[in-house]
Amino acid sequence: MKKITALLIMIIPLLLFYALPAGADEKEERKWQDESIYFTMVDRFMNGDFSNDQDADPNDPKAFQGGDLKGVIEKLDYIKDMGFTTIWLTPIMDNGPGGYHGYWIEDFKSVDEHFGTLEDAKRLVEEAHERDMKVIFDFVVNHTGNEHPWLDDPEKENWYHEEKRIMGESQETLENGWLAGLPDLNTENEEVKNYLFDAAEFWIEETGVDGFRLDTVKHVPKSFWADFSNHVKSIDEDFFLLGEVWSENSDYIAGYEEAGIDGFVNYPFYEQASQIFSESGKQSLNPLYNVWERNNDAFSNPHLMGNFLDNHDNKRFTRRAIENDQNPVTRWKLGLTYMFTSPGIPIVYYGSEVPLDGGEDPDNRRMMNFKAGDQDLNQRLDKLNAMRDQYPALTRGAFEQLYDDEGMTVFKRSLDHQTLVVAINNDQSTRTAELESLPNDHQLRGLLHDGLVRSQSDGTYKLSLEREQADVFLLEENQGINWLFISFVLGVMGIFVGAVGYISLKNRRNQL
Repeated sequence: MKKITALLIMIIPLLLFYALPAGADEKEERKWQDESIYFTMVDRFMNGDFSNDQDADPNDPKAFQGGDLKGVIEKLDYIKDMGFTTIWLTPIMDNGPGGYHGYWIEDFKSVDEHFGTLEDAKRLVEEAHERDMKVIFDFVVNHTGNEHPWLDDPEKENWYHEEKRIMGESQETLENGWLAGLPDLNTENEEVKNYLFDAAEFWIEETGVDGFRLDTVKHVPKSFWADFSNHVKSIDEDFFLLGEVWSENSDYIAGYEEAGIDGFVNYPFYEQASQIFSESGKQSLNPLYNVWERNNDAFSNPHLMGNFLDNHDNKRFTRRAIENDQNPVTRWKLGLTYMFTSPGIPIVYYGSEVPLDGGEDPDNRRMMNFKAGDQDLNQRLDKLNAMRDQYPALTRGAFEQLYDDEGMTVFKRSLDHQTLVVAINNDQSTRTAELESLPNDHQLRGLLHDGLVRSQSDGTYKLSLEREQADVFLLEENQGINWLFISFVLGVMGIFVGAVGYISLKNRRNQL
């Protein structure tokens, strides 16, 4: 019996290798557009060191809650297991009182004591790199906290713009006004500029961080960003700059790409996607394709746009779905499928996998609940991340919409000889799309639900999805009946039956 078992163990992998269809291309070196980002607010993620919780108050949503860098390190495997390749952290620099979010900086070159130490920051990057993950730090240059010592230093009086509220949308007002009452740094001042350059260099050289997410980009002159970009890339030419330009105007955002910023959090995508996917019905997904077309025209590399469904500045997507009387998990699965398979870098806000609920700031920054979680949602994230890793057409390929009608949309991603077709039914009933532009005598093999669609005699493909479902299909040559796989199954069954018969016969002889 042992010999039979050993024979089965050797044969099964060989038969499986030849029986299962191929699909993925050989991997190339990872580019930033191949990444998927997990975005976490350090204070609200994981408490890994209770010794720095001196003024933490879990009952006050505007106070520190206890999350820190050691907690993030502790959960790196959790993040990697979902398939994410990059983690983005809110600012870890020393903040003023109540600056749990990190955006009220008092010292640009030290770690806030609530989050840990510089050694913790170094270790976080090292541990991430050991897992083949990248790290992005949030970096602020527009303003400081209200209690920064520079405000009382007469020698730094011209380090700030004159205090005034931001009224209107003129560029001069945006760049010189005090955003949310925060002291606005005079980045035209060479001393200020050089200090911020030194601070950026400090974090790159001390920690080995891979990129910055740049806060409030439109409130700082483009001339500063051009010099800033040149400086950081002189230190690390592959250093990634992801800018936040809060605008729905692709052309306006693209003006900062010309100033040296690589990619941007995609607010035009967010405004459409968060609305479309938090509701159900016969809503067309065509507005999202229109966003792509505008981005494709406006940016030199639109694949570096960071797509998201919610973040720390907006109401949680889960809350939006609940307010629309929808099942958040169902709506998340549809939205994530579109976000991970359309062009751009997917960015998932911590807790979306739970899915965490929350209204406007600060309710959208609740403490992470690792005890909760939805298995279907986690599996969807894992599959989507795995597909982006396996099929380069999803991260580098052309994007073409094939069908869109009253909530049912189908698009394809193609690169060289690889084509994937993505179908999303945002309607409340089963829908069918008839596709005519795909190669004849091929088949579509489902990667999420294992479905199979073969071309009809007239060369069309009839692709049906149940209500509020999505699938990703690999286009491949028509396999017909997979006789090799059937032979494999019958062969294994035959060996097993023969082995059982042999053992039974041997036992009978031994009893005689």
